[in-house]
Amino acid sequence: MADQPNILVLMADQLTPRALQAYGGRVAQTPNINTLAKEGVVFDSFYCNSPLCAPSRFSFMAGQLPSKIGAYDNAAEFPAQVPTFAHYLRSAGYQTSLSGKMHFCGPDQLHGFEERLTTDIYPADFGWTPDWRRFDERPPWYHTMDSAVQAGACTRTNQIDFDDDTVCAARQKLFDIARGKDKRPFFMVVSMTHPHDPYVIPTPYWNRYRDEEIDLPRVGDLAGKEDPHSTRLRHVIGLDLAKPTEANIRAARRAYYGAISYVDDQIGSLVATLAQAQLDRNTVIMVIADHGDMLGERGLWYKMNFYEPACRIPLIVHAPGRFAPRRVTGSASLVDLLPTFAALAHDGTEPEYAAPIDGRSLLPALGGQEVRDEVIGEYLAEGAIAPIVMIRRGRYKFVHCPVDPDQLYDVAADPDERVNLAGQAAHAARVEELRTEVARRWNLSQLNGEVLASQQRRHFVYTSLRQGRFQPWDFQPIRDASRQYIRNDQELNDLEAMARFPRLS
Repeated sequence: MADQPNILVLMADQLTPRALQAYGGRVAQTPNINTLAKEGVVFDSFYCNSPLCAPSRFSFMAGQLPSKIGAYDNAAEFPAQVPTFAHYLRSAGYQTSLSGKMHFCGPDQLHGFEERLTTDIYPADFGWTPDWRRFDERPPWYHTMDSAVQAGACTRTNQIDFDDDTVCAARQKLFDIARGKDKRPFFMVVSMTHPHDPYVIPTPYWNRYRDEEIDLPRVGDLAGKEDPHSTRLRHVIGLDLAKPTEANIRAARRAYYGAISYVDDQIGSLVATLAQAQLDRNTVIMVIADHGDMLGERGLWYKMNFYEPACRIPLIVHAPGRFAPRRVTGSASLVDLLPTFAALAHDGTEPEYAAPIDGRSLLPALGGQEVRDEVIGEYLAEGAIAPIVMIRRGRYKFVHCPVDPDQLYDVAADPDERVNLAGQAAHAARVEELRTEVARRWNLSQLNGEVLASQQRRHFVYTSLRQGRFQPWDFQPIRDASRQYIRNDQELNDLEAMARFPRLS
């Protein structure tokens, strides 16, 4: 198609939008993201569909809610038969590549991507499967409070190793595309692990901030006055074993802001690479995250709930030649991106989908129209003991779980969700209407059984596969050294001329 743009998706892990200046944050230094936001379309009310890494990413790629594809938790297999945006774009004539994290579990480590440039930072097996039937037992792979109570500066971390490799590989791929013979448009996802905990960042980024400028949580610790799921999360992350002090909280948030600055620097490098490779004029850039981070709000950390800091995420779309700068106020979510990508690839129209999708294209919103203003969410992983579902529509957010009291918040009037309206007589009709909608959308009893059965199967499979010779599913990037640099199967002058960019006329 004549007008197919390149698409570059820049994904951060556990990035809450309220930390960004584009969303009202005052501390994090993000000049590159600021520029993309100033020149682009900013979605003010954008959400993940499940506040946990793998389920969020799988629903993002499939355009379907987690329960429909079995994406229950961080060790759920992403079925190879589920069509993803990588399949649709590849079918539309794109070269598709992934650099960095996507947390694929199971033998299929591509899911439509033609090429993966790196391995993943997390394991691809079933070892992180939760067990709702043994909730009191905290497995060793669960989050702990070490991330917060040991926050600070360092020289090097596992995540820096990974993200440096991720960005380096992506930059090299962009130059390879510019110099290569493949003239298909490209779709590339560059997925970094920062600012995900642990809250540790190299000293230069730590030193960009001072303790006195670090803001503390807006809502204090609500221990003893919180909802039951929050109480369960305290157990899951070990808050009863190591409660952070105010100094710990400030240090964790300082390191988090440092990690955001690191991400911003990488984004700046990638945007500069686009320009250097002369690919910037026809490339749509999207900045997103998989979920947010509580960062001590309400006394909670990490994600795994439907409070705004954990489930709301940024979406910034930068393509000044296509979309005028504006802000979109209506709510939308990650499942809306698959049809958006598909519409971009098909000159504004969507293809016939091979499987039902739950999202709707945001292309009209990018052009100035209003969005559907609705988000549906599910949480089926650690910290839960039964399915938790969420409906965000208009100014209200409704959270329901069969074993917990309902929660209803007026997010417009009460952005910190301090007042649960579900028990107030004035909102009884609205709650009843939403409960009816929940019953229509989900069979929660059946879903509960499906989650438990999946957990049981995966625990058995993982244990059995660990007996005898273990064959990992982790992606192994292959670098064929015989095709790199200078080799005798090509004339030296021809090779050097092809590798030079821009080429001599």
